[in-house]
Amino acid sequence: MKTTYMKEVLKKLIMLSLLLIIPVVQAQDKKSSGSKAFDITAKTEAVNNISNLLDKNYVFPDIAKKMNELIKTQLRNNAYDTISDPMVFADVLTGDLQSVSHDKHLRVMFSPENAKMIKDAEKKGEDPDDKWFFEKMKRENYGFKKTEILNGNIGYIDFRNFAPSEIAKETIASVMQFVSGTDAIIFDLRQNGGGDPDGVRLLCSYLFGSEPVHLNDLYYRENDETKEYWTLKKVDGKKMPNVPVYLLTSSYTFSGAEEFAYDLKNQKRATIVGEVTGGGANPGGMMYANSNFVVFVPKGRAINPITKTNWEGVGVQPDVNVASDKALEQAQILALGKISGNITDEKDKKRYAWMIEALQGLMDTPALDDITLKNYAGTYEDRVITYENGNLFYQRKGRPKMQMTAIGTDTFMFKDIDYFRIKFVKDSNGNITGLNGLYDDGHTNSAQRTN
Repeated sequence: MKTTYMKEVLKKLIMLSLLLIIPVVQAQDKKSSGSKAFDITAKTEAVNNISNLLDKNYVFPDIAKKMNELIKTQLRNNAYDTISDPMVFADVLTGDLQSVSHDKHLRVMFSPENAKMIKDAEKKGEDPDDKWFFEKMKRENYGFKKTEILNGNIGYIDFRNFAPSEIAKETIASVMQFVSGTDAIIFDLRQNGGGDPDGVRLLCSYLFGSEPVHLNDLYYRENDETKEYWTLKKVDGKKMPNVPVYLLTSSYTFSGAEEFAYDLKNQKRATIVGEVTGGGANPGGMMYANSNFVVFVPKGRAINPITKTNWEGVGVQPDVNVASDKALEQAQILALGKISGNITDEKDKKRYAWMIEALQGLMDTPALDDITLKNYAGTYEDRVITYENGNLFYQRKGRPKMQMTAIGTDTFMFKDIDYFRIKFVKDSNGNITGLNGLYDDGHTNSAQRTN
C-alpha cells in the first residue's frame, strides 16, 4: 500500500502532466458546460469550498486565513460579478490567492473532467487513475529525453521530470550506466517541472559514496510529521562520488527539479549553470473543490538540513549566471577546463583548449549578416563554399557537403567533424583571398580563392 505521502506525490505528478494539456481540457470543458449558468451562486460555492480546503490543508494556516479573507472580501465586494467564464474565474482566483501566498504551486483550475476523476477516486479510496499515470510515465521514458556523450568525454542527460523511483529505477540505472565512464556529467533541468522526491533521492544517490548523506526534509501539516531524505547506501550500478557534476537551469525549472539543484548545490556536489529557477518548494496534491473546480493545495514544505530553509519564492541561484540558451556551452567549457586541469600531456591539453575555443566562439560570435556570408561563398582550388538559405556549406572535391557554423567573424566549425575548422584569409583591403584549414593537432593547410 502506498503511503499518504506517495499518494500526494502521484496526485501532484498527474497535475503537472495535466498542466501540459490543460488548455485543451479546459476548452473541452468550457464547450460542454456552455449551457450551464455560472452565476453568483456558483461562484459563492466555489469560493467557500476552496476556502475550506485551504483552511484545513494549506501548509501555513496563518497564510491560509489571509487568503480566505481576501477571496471572501472580493466576493462580497462584487469583484467577481462581471466574470462569466469559469476558466477566467479560476485564473483570477489563482492570482488573488498567489498575491497573498506568493506560492506558485497553489492553483485553481476549471476542469469538470478532473474534478470527477478525483471525486470518484476519493469515493473508492484509490489514487486518481494510477494505471493511467504509470502508463504515461512509461511512454515518456520516465522523463528521460536524451542521453549522449559530448566531446571531451562529458556525459549529458536531458530529462523533464522525476518519476517515482519504484517505477523508474531501471531506467535511471540504465542512464547512469551509460555515463558511468565519463569524466564529467551535465544534467539538463531547463525543461524539468519537478516530480517525486524519491526520484530525486535515487538520482542523487549515484553522485555520492556509500555513506548516507542527508539531502532534504519534507514537513507535512496534516499529520505534523517530517520525512527525511538521505542518499541510499547502494544503487543498481556504479556510484560516481568524484565525477564533476553540472546542472543546467532556467526560469522553468521547478519544484522537484529545484530540489535536485538545491540539494546538490548545498552539498557542494554540483555547479549550477543558467538562470534562477521558478521558486516552488511546497509539495502537495490536487484536490476536489466542486464538480467544476480542482485546486492544487500545497500541504508541506521543504527544509534543507544545511540552510534550514528552502527555495520557495526565490528560486535556486546559479553559481554561474548565464542565459539558459547558452547554459550548455558554458557548462561544457567549465567541465573541459576542470578535466584539462588534471591532464599533464601537452597534446591532450591542446585538444581540450581546441574544444573550449569552439564553445567560447559559439557563445560569443555575433550573428553574421547575409552580405558577410555571401562574400565568403566561392571556389578555393578544390574546395567550394556555397551560400544556401542563410547558411554556408563547405565541400571538398569528392567529399560530402557540410554545413558551416560560425565561431568567429571569419572562422567556422563543423558539427560532424570536430577536429577541423576553416579560417578565411583577407588582404589589407578586406578582400577574401583564400582559406586555411585548421586541425586540432596543430597542423594547417591552405587554398587560394580562384573564383
